[in-house]
Formats: sequence, C-alpha cells, structure tokens
Amino acid sequence: MVALTIWNEYRHEREHDAVGEVYPDGIHATIAGALESDPERDLEIRTATLDEPDHGLPPDVLEKTDVLCWWGHEAHDEVADEVVARVQERVLEGMGLIVLHSAHFSKPFKRLMGTSCDLQYREDGGRERLWVVDPGHPIADGVAESFDLPRTEMYGEPFDVPEPDRLVFVSWFEGGEVFRSGCCYRRGKGRIFYFRPGHETYPIYEDENVGRVLRNAVDWASPTEGSPRTFGKRD
Repeated sequence: MVALTIWNEYRHEREHDAVGEVYPDGIHATIAGALESDPERDLEIRTATLDEPDHGLPPDVLEKTDVLCWWGHEAHDEVADEVVARVQERVLEGMGLIVLHSAHFSKPFKRLMGTSCDLQYREDGGRERLWVVDPGHPIADGVAESFDLPRTEMYGEPFDVPEPDRLVFVSWFEGGEVFRSGCCYRRGKGRIFYFRPGHETYPIYEDENVGRVLRNAVDWASPTEGSPRTFGKRD
C-alpha cells in the first residue's frame, strides 16, 4: 500500500469559470481519479488544498505520506515557510515528490532545487509532442515513443534547474521550442519527478498517456529502505 497525498491550490477552479468547466471538482480530484483507475496499484489516496489548516499538510499527514503530488500556480507565495520546511525534510527522509506543470515555481521545488526554476512560456493552445528519451526508465513503462497533447501551454528552454539525474521526456511545441519535460532527481533519500504537462484550462489530466506517466511516477517515487541517515559526532 502506497499512501499518496495530492496537493492542489484549488483556487483557479473556484475563481475562474473556464477552469471550473474543465475541472469541476478540482484538478486534485481529476488526478486522483486517473490514479485510482488502475486496479493493479494499491494506493491510499487523500487530497489536500491550500486553504485548509496547515494547507492540509500537518505533520501527522506528511509523516504518513509516501508520495506527495503537488500542483500550484497563482498562490505559491501563500504557502507557509513552515510547511515548506516540513515537506523538504520529509523528502530528505525518503518521501517521494511529484511536481506538476507550473509547480516548477512552488516553494518546495525551488528550495529542493536551489535555483530560480524559471523558464519561458506562451499561452497559445498549441500542440505539444512528448518524446521518451530514456525508454529504459520505469516512468516510461508502457508509454509509446511519443504522444501528443492537442492543446496546451508552451514551456521553453532555458529551464533554470539543476541537470537532472535522469531525463525521461523532452517536449516539442508547434513554435519550434523544446523543453525538458520529465526530470528525475534524488535529494537525501527522496526521489523527485518534475512533469511539465498540466495547464488548468485544458483537460490534460484526463489524457490516458499522462495518467500512465503519473501512475508510473508514483511507483518510482515511492520510498525505498536505503540506509539510515545519521549525523553529528561519533564516539
């Protein structure tokens, strides 16, 4: 059993009709549905949102979370630093973190990367093609060599993140831009996967290929036993 917590600001869906029409129950609910649709995976899923106490991530919840999936966009600065530090420590202890789309600017991801995580973007509703560039990686299991998203937001290089440990996907856009769309990292004992697709006004999380990638990412990011982390003076 993998304990998965899906975190979402849950602001756009309530404040913008165009987003609410695409994700009437919230982006977190759609992601949860995509992950629950696979009977072969034994997941215990809960959701958390920005406006809950402790942003839905009090210490006892994070302590029980094996993988945290994070979606954010317009309210990154409203996430309390205390919660960010709590997430960072849990990742270092072994909790997996999946960072989606505009959460490249989230406080937890920026703190763990140590860079601005900035990029270029264009909201034009153009087509994106994602190419698998590391077909042997577990996150690419069962994914075709490429798949298209017919309408999306463009993200372009340079992407100010550290060089990924493994790069699983690269995106191409109709404007000719390319982007590192599936980046894997280790921080402490925890695994981190950044996955680019997911603009709030397009039903990207209903796409079958995106759902498969997310399910694979949860498997990959789940904690492993490893060796204990010990610090301080030794006798």
